[in-house]
Amino acid sequence: MTGSFVLVFPHLALCLYFFKDLFFNYDAKSASHYGYILLLIATTLVWGTTFALMKGVVATLSPAVLLCGRFWVGALVLLPFCRHFSRALIRDGALLGSVVFLSYVTQVIGLQFVSSNRSAFITSLNVILVPLLGFLLGRSLSRQVWLSAGLALGGIGVLSWEGGALGVGDLWVLGCALSYAVYILLLEAIAPKHPPLALAIYQLLTISLLGFGWAAPELWGQTQAIWQNWGAIVYLGIMATAITTWTQATAQRHITSTETAIVYALEPVFASIFSFWWLGESLGTRGMLGGAMVLVAMVLSQIKPQV
Repeated sequence: MTGSFVLVFPHLALCLYFFKDLFFNYDAKSASHYGYILLLIATTLVWGTTFALMKGVVATLSPAVLLCGRFWVGALVLLPFCRHFSRALIRDGALLGSVVFLSYVTQVIGLQFVSSNRSAFITSLNVILVPLLGFLLGRSLSRQVWLSAGLALGGIGVLSWEGGALGVGDLWVLGCALSYAVYILLLEAIAPKHPPLALAIYQLLTISLLGFGWAAPELWGQTQAIWQNWGAIVYLGIMATAITTWTQATAQRHITSTETAIVYALEPVFASIFSFWWLGESLGTRGMLGGAMVLVAMVLSQIKPQV
């Protein structure tokens, strides 16, 4: 069995351990809360399909044009359902859209240089970056989170060692992890203030405009490649953009950024499965060790001390 697929099982077991309350301490009062957690898990599953898919698409379509098409599809799908308008909503949607646009740009550029497996594990560092950034904002930070951060950085070092020194692709993907951690924290503060669907729409409109500005010089020359990849663009636009942006905004009205981060630790699990099935990608011994270190660090950072 290939290395990337082997990593799925221990990580899945660890994640299930931290969701054990969902199965053993379930009551009517917590039903709604766990429903939103399951909504985020479904969101993460969809995201897991995108690494392998985009890895194939960027071989023929430029990152700028891919993002432009993806987010215009997503925005147009949701736009007919927009029923709210206010300056605060537009402002907050534009802020969130700008930050998440940065995360998508850095991710898709990084995928030109690194495997989808590797990209998924590095991107998942946002699980640790969320509490670290929260510390900078004045939140308390436990010793175990500092330990987790060191373990994760060591894991990235080992993971990168397998493919040589830390490369430009790794740095682009690290930028994705950082910008998405900022997005999670911002969404935690902003989501309760606005209807989730309206907030998702203004985010997507912002990203679409930014994406068009980035892609405009290349659009005409990429017409043939767009038609060749129209199915992937439509899937990414509807399933992995329009729907998931709405589900995120909905769930984070009721779930903290820390809970959100640990759910997102499932993303490399799903990404590894789809990369194995679709691309035949695998990790060697060092890659397995580095990936395992990152996964353990992510879960360790979210363990609540027993009182």
